[in-house]
Amino acid sequence: MLLPFYIHAISWLEQHQLPCLFRAAFHVDCPGCGFQRSSIALLKGDIGQSLAYYPALIPMLLFFVFLLADRKFQFRSSEIIRKTGIAAIFIIILVFYISKLTNQNNLL
Repeated sequence: MLLPFYIHAISWLEQHQLPCLFRAAFHVDCPGCGFQRSSIALLKGDIGQSLAYYPALIPMLLFFVFLLADRKFQFRSSEIIRKTGIAAIFIIILVFYISKLTNQNNLL
């Protein structure tokens, strides 16, 4: 009984995605463009498509799971893992964004 609701919820999310105000104003993708499509693809179980839309989503989710676990268990190396995780996610976003901008300019 949960499955029809889940499919309906994903369909609703696909039809009600928020527009990117940065792209509307400057006609260029923002560093977060693709996040919603990536999330929907991940909800559908399509990991490859999710990574293609926004490669930082899965590392972000894993990082948030770590943060929740760290709150409960207080790991010894949590400070180093937090700093490394934030840096890694930032680098993934930056590299993907630069790659996307470069490819957009080649297409124009």
